[in-house]
Amino acid sequence: MLATPGRLPPAAQDTRWAYETKQDGQRAVVYLPGDGSLLLRARSGAEITAAYPELRPLAGILGRVPAILDGEVLALDEHGRADFQLLQSRMGLAHSPARAARMAARVPVRLVLFDVLLLEGDPLLRVAYAERRARLESLALDGPYWSTPAAVVGHGAEALRATREHGLEGVVCKRLDSVYEPGVRSRAWIKIRNMRTEDVIVGGWLPGRGRLGGLPGAVLVGQRAADGRLRYVGGVGTGWSETERTELAALLRAAGTDRCPFDPVPPVAGARWVLPRLVGEVGYSTRTRAGLLRQPSWHRLRPDLAPEESAAELPGDLA
Repeated sequence: MLATPGRLPPAAQDTRWAYETKQDGQRAVVYLPGDGSLLLRARSGAEITAAYPELRPLAGILGRVPAILDGEVLALDEHGRADFQLLQSRMGLAHSPARAARMAARVPVRLVLFDVLLLEGDPLLRVAYAERRARLESLALDGPYWSTPAAVVGHGAEALRATREHGLEGVVCKRLDSVYEPGVRSRAWIKIRNMRTEDVIVGGWLPGRGRLGGLPGAVLVGQRAADGRLRYVGGVGTGWSETERTELAALLRAAGTDRCPFDPVPPVAGARWVLPRLVGEVGYSTRTRAGLLRQPSWHRLRPDLAPEESAAELPGDLA
């Protein structure tokens, strides 16, 4: 079951919803037949059990009680926050058990559980979320590599604010009376992602394709490092209206240059460079460990700002 992007439920309906922390990891359904074995499947249906050997002891935690659980596999950074880039070093190793074991020692994962689909032979798909959640919490699944984080009933605004204050990805709102709908992106589950905003300098663009021919498909943006160099922080390809994209195309053509303004030059095939004089505001979810923006979206041009005003404190390898 998948969540639909949206907003917090109306305040009058707040107590009809539970709020869970939105996790930035790999979705996994956990099959525990009750015979001492464990099977993990990704959202695609692919088996990923061998990629995460540290989760194998979970197979015996419930003894002979069969269960199917829903959760997310995370890799945590030094602050205890989910780091998808770290997790990527663990994903895709299901066919390399030896390498998976070595990586498990270096980058251990944690499985957070948030739903139960079958327990003791009873299918729970048509059971309300509130009861499924109570059944899950009664299992007390809290171990060295797995846990069942709390869900808060009501207090949605406070829950969302807390995730922002702690630098977490967001919240998932789940209606207490909702059933589990496999494969459905349901309005009974609503996801709200915290987005950060920053000012960036446009240093290039990529031509659009198809109906976007002659228009920018994406702009390449950077930020000034402490030493004055313009460091590339990513490409932004969403967030414009048709009118805004057309207006931006004219500005980019007027600022065209043969020289790349980024230092170092980013490995972006087909890039067209511009003089670094346009400042924009973008939203993004997080930064990679190298400082690149994840899931960036264009907000607006900032003609009120000069490029020199958009200096930033860049993390990681971009500093």
